Amino acid sequence: MSKAIRISHTGGPEVLEWVDVPEREPAAGEVRIRNHAVGLNYIDIYFREGVYPVPALPAGLGMEGAGVIEATGAGVDTFKVGDRVAYGQGPLGAYAEQHYVPAAKVIALPDDIDFETAAAVMLKGLTVQYLFRQTYPLQSGQTILFHAAAGGVGLIACQWAKALGVKLIGTVSSPEKAALAKQNGAWETINYKQENIVERVRELTDGARVPVVYDSVGKDTWLTSLDCLQTRGLMVSYGNTTGPVDGINIGILNQKGSLYATRPSLAGYADTRPRYEAMCSELFDMLSSGAIKVDINQRYPLADAARAQQALASGQTTGSTVLLP
Repeated sequence: MSKAIRISHTGGPEVLEWVDVPEREPAAGEVRIRNHAVGLNYIDIYFREGVYPVPALPAGLGMEGAGVIEATGAGVDTFKVGDRVAYGQGPLGAYAEQHYVPAAKVIALPDDIDFETAAAVMLKGLTVQYLFRQTYPLQSGQTILFHAAAGGVGLIACQWAKALGVKLIGTVSSPEKAALAKQNGAWETINYKQENIVERVRELTDGARVPVVYDSVGKDTWLTSLDCLQTRGLMVSYGNTTGPVDGINIGILNQKGSLYATRPSLAGYADTRPRYEAMCSELFDMLSSGAIKVDINQRYPLADAARAQQALASGQTTGSTVLLP
C-alpha cells in the first residue's frame, strides 16, 4: 500500500482525502514512479471543482511530478528501474507517493536538475515554451502583455521573455508582486488594483499597444486584454482563474481591429513524442544555462494538499509550490 490524495466527488478543498491505495504492477507501456516531488497547478483546482471533468470518480489529482522509476510495464524499453524522470501532462493522479504514467509521457531528467525544480517547472515551463515559441513565436524587441506575472507560470515567463530580448509588461496585484516580477525580468508591471491596464499599456507603448496578450485570468480580463492589442493582434487565452470566457460575440474581434484569438493547451502542442522531447530539451537547456531559475516559494507535505490549494486559489502564493510525499 501507498498513500495518495483522492476525491470521490467534486467540490471545495474539503473533498481531498488522504487515503491508502494498493500498489500494482505497471500496465503495458506504463512505468511506476516513486514521486520525490509533485507540482501544484491551478488546473488541479479546476478538476477538483468539476470545471474540467475527470474521467471517473473516485479520482486522483495532479499532472506534474518528478521521481525515480520503480517498475516498468511490458514493452517499455526506453526507461529502466532507477532512472530519474519527470512528467508534466498527466494522467491525473500525481498527488501520490507512487504514480503510474505512460512511458510516452515521461522524460529523462538531466543530472543537474533536482526533483523539486523538475516538479515545479514541467507543466509551467512547458506552458511558457509553447506560448512563447509556438503559439506566438516572440522576436527580440517586441513588447507583450502577460497577466499574473508573479505566479508560477508568470515568473518563468518573465525570465524567458528577458532571455529572448522581449519587453514583458506584467500585471500584478500588489507592490510586492510587482517587485518580484521585475526581479525575474519583467520590463514593467501594472498593479491592476491601482492602475487602469489599458491606459497603462498605451502609455508604456507610446500608444502602439502590444501584438500579443497572454491571459490566464479568463472572464475578468477578456475585454481588457482585447483593448490592449494592436490591429491584427493575437489574444492568447490559456486559463480561467476568474471563470471561463463564454458567450463570446465573435464580431468583437472585428470591431476591435481584426483581432485573432486562440485557446491553446499543452496537450495540443506536445502531441507527439518528438515534439514533446524537443520542448523538454529547450526547457532543460534554459534551466541548465541559468537563463531560468525556478522560485519554489512554498512547500507543503503532500497530505496537506488542500491547504496548498487554498493558498493558491486565494492569491497567497508567489512563484511555484511543490508538494512533498
